Amino acid sequence: MHELGVVIEIVKTVEDFAAANGLSQIDTVVLQIGELSAMVPKYIEDCYPAAVDGTRLQDTKLRIEIIPGNALCKACGKVFNLLEHKSSCPSCSGKDWDLLTGKEFLIKEIVAC
Repeated sequence: MHELGVVIEIVKTVEDFAAANGLSQIDTVVLQIGELSAMVPKYIEDCYPAAVDGTRLQDTKLRIEIIPGNALCKACGKVFNLLEHKSSCPSCSGKDWDLLTGKEFLIKEIVAC
């Protein structure tokens, strides 16, 4: 499970941001995770309490937003969800597409108290 190391880095990044911007308390950290990324949201949630324990973020909440894995069909131009449609365009059954979203993993928002 590599998520713990990633969450620890997120905590460091948020702490550095808070210090650089004079924020004394953080209420919520919002992450965006693409459904095609290597990160498992459930594991991120499970690791978060251990990663923030003993830090200035230990009383913060974690909110995760899932970004759908969408693609654009090169044949017909339809935007579709890759997982929902098993990587085939639901309009023309095409398998030649460009990935639009779904690989993201980022800190979207830091909500201060």
